Amino acid sequence: MACGGPRDWVDNAVRLIEADARRSADTHLLRYPLPSAWAARHDVALYLKDETTHVTGSLKHRLARSLFLYGLCNGWIGEGTTVIEASSGSTAVSEAYFAALLGLPFIAVMPRSTSAAKIALIESQGGRCHFVSSSGEVYEEAERLAAETGGHYLDQFTNAERATDWRGNNNIAESIFEQMCEEAHPVPDWVVVGAGTGGTSATIGRYLRYRRYPTRLCVVDPENSAFYPSYALGDPHFETGASSRIEGIGRPRVEPSFQPGVVDRMIAVPDAGSVAAAQHVSRVLGRRVGPSTGTNVWGAFKLLAEMIAQRRSGSVVTLLADSGDRYTDTYFDAAWLTSQGLDPSEPAETLRRFESSGLWA
Repeated sequence: MACGGPRDWVDNAVRLIEADARRSADTHLLRYPLPSAWAARHDVALYLKDETTHVTGSLKHRLARSLFLYGLCNGWIGEGTTVIEASSGSTAVSEAYFAALLGLPFIAVMPRSTSAAKIALIESQGGRCHFVSSSGEVYEEAERLAAETGGHYLDQFTNAERATDWRGNNNIAESIFEQMCEEAHPVPDWVVVGAGTGGTSATIGRYLRYRRYPTRLCVVDPENSAFYPSYALGDPHFETGASSRIEGIGRPRVEPSFQPGVVDRMIAVPDAGSVAAAQHVSRVLGRRVGPSTGTNVWGAFKLLAEMIAQRRSGSVVTLLADSGDRYTDTYFDAAWLTSQGLDPSEPAETLRRFESSGLWA
């Protein structure tokens, strides 16, 4: 299709993104196999929304699509626009994919310490990596590059909660409830998610209220992240000054997209617990899952144990955010874990006790 003017190019760009979405089936909702030793006595169920089936392999594919559509429809992205993001992870991989789809240059701003594997993933999608000395510099450097190139800074940390239509339009919340409709407990007691930008929790929390579901939203948070202490203290300006060790979630500051008013509960998860749970779920499912999935499942198991203790039936839904194959040389490598001061052996025992009895330590 030839593009005769600025609007023609944008029209075609939106068409390309929508066509890409229609070619993709919805992501699977997996029923997690709770142990038969006690599951038959307790009418509870756990489901994993498997976001690894997106073409770029993670939950961030949804965010990247929304951010590009947001930029296009606001007139910020046009033919030849250089697109920039502050990210060294899955968001940048997905955004590089959509930039390539539209024939646009993409730059990911990241710390110089970013692993070679992450850099290779971004570059494999056609992106270019731009390095800074520390993680705290990525925001200003992304803004500077956008100004220098006349490009557009996608700014996932500000725009994540704005770019997604939380009322529906096949967002992740709507998809979960449609897929749950024939289950024994179609309206879950809890949906459990982590927070990186805060966009996913904002979308799900708003959708629950808009559709008037009694389902509650629990946000799980790793060590060194500002979201949990900010929520507990009621301080929106809380900062930790440290980076999260769990890829994809946790931030040293409370990002603008995080909306605490739609969150019903937060659970702080030890990093060793996230690793232990990722390794545990990987063994159960027969395929590796990422560390943020471990954080999610740690929180989900805790909530299920509370339901069992209270003799309540029902279901819990959480997210399988990305594949553990991206972390073979980190979270699944004993030497790397030791170098990071992470010992998953004690939390692994907590998980074994849960699986044997349904009780939480």
